[in-house]
Formats: sequence, C-alpha cells, structure tokens
Amino acid sequence: MSSTDAGRHTPTALIVGASRGLGHAMAAEFSGRGWNVIGTVRDTTARTPLHELADRYDGRVSVECLDINEPAQLAPLHERLAPRELDVLFVNAGTTNNGQTPIGAVPTADFVEVMVTNALSPMRVIETLEDLVSATGLIGAMSSGQGSITNNTTALREVYRGSKAALNMFMRSFSVRQAETRRAFVLMAPGWIRTDLGGPDAPLTIDETVPRVVDVLLSRLGKPGLAYLDRFGRTVPW
Repeated sequence: MSSTDAGRHTPTALIVGASRGLGHAMAAEFSGRGWNVIGTVRDTTARTPLHELADRYDGRVSVECLDINEPAQLAPLHERLAPRELDVLFVNAGTTNNGQTPIGAVPTADFVEVMVTNALSPMRVIETLEDLVSATGLIGAMSSGQGSITNNTTALREVYRGSKAALNMFMRSFSVRQAETRRAFVLMAPGWIRTDLGGPDAPLTIDETVPRVVDVLLSRLGKPGLAYLDRFGRTVPW
C-alpha cells in the first residue's frame, strides 16, 4: 500500500509510543506520505510533538492515550479504535538501565522494568489490537540489533539486550500462530540513533534513519511471515 492509492483508500497506521523520538518521527513520516496516523501518548493532557503534528495534519493525525505498562488501558483503546481498520500496527517501546552492569548484578526491580516495557507490554498491545489489522496488513515492533544473540560480541547493556531478544522470541511465537494469515510481521533494528534512549554519542540522527525505517516497513506489505531487519532492509542474524 502506498500514498498513490490514496484516491481509492487512504491507509492507516497506528504508532504506539509516538509522543516524541522515533515514534513521533515515524508518525510524521507516515503522515507526510499521505497516510492517516493514530499515535499514542501516555498522557493526553501534556502537550507533545505528536499533538503539534495532529494540528498540522488536521483530521489525518489523531492522538490516543495508552501507557503500555497498564494492561487495563488496552481494552478501552481497542473499543475506541474498533470502527477503524489498520494497515500498519507498529509498537515503538524502549527503556534501559544498568548499561554497564553484568546481568547477575542487575537489581530485580530494574530487570522487571526493562523486560516488561520492552518485551511483555509490546506483545500485550499486539495480541489485543491485532484483530484491527487488515488481512494483508503489517504488524511490527521496534527491536534492536542488540537483540541479536549472534552479533553479541561485546556484552554490555545486558538487560536491554535480553529484553529485545525476548521480544524477538515472542514475536516469532506470535507469527507462528498467525502462519495461515497473509499478514507481514517485522522486527525492526533501526541502528544506534541519537535519542533519549540512544544518547548523544549515537552516530545516526532521527531524520536520516526514520525514512529508511518506513521504507522497509512499506516494502514488507504483502509479504507474509516474520522478518528481523535493519534500516536498509537487510536481515539481522537472530
């Protein structure tokens, strides 16, 4: 599906976690390509860049409230979105802590925070909202190259790495359960980007990365099955 189809059907993307950073940039990229966009923020009473985007694209960008770590918010969101059909459902979620700490020394509460936010909660969102996605649509989640077990040659950021590897496994299970569908599934490894999560030393900017990420997602529409890809569309080793 591309913006050239807009005369017949304006596609819709739901970006979960779009208040700022990568999620907001993805919402802006999709809307700039002629898509309708629904973006979620944790607190709709606080002004965010997503709200400014919604003002700019009056009627084509809408803001919904969702804290992915609050499961009770999922059913009401599903009810609000039920009249709409999604062409893309993409969950952008990420947190980290204890970057230099060996996993055995990570406090339990810190471990749980990262694993729930990065692995369990995204899958809860996907499991709850997947029936809103069209039969030939795409369901994706923001993974990381650091979720690759094969490519882990440096250690560090161990709890974060483990959470993204867990997300990859859970998405694999989900895609297996959907094997008879025509949907596409994508785990995206965008690279090390200068965001609040990536930090100031990251070599990539949001502006140079996100258009490529969206290109990759759109290239997967109509291609059933799960892919773990970088921003160039290359397969990342599991």
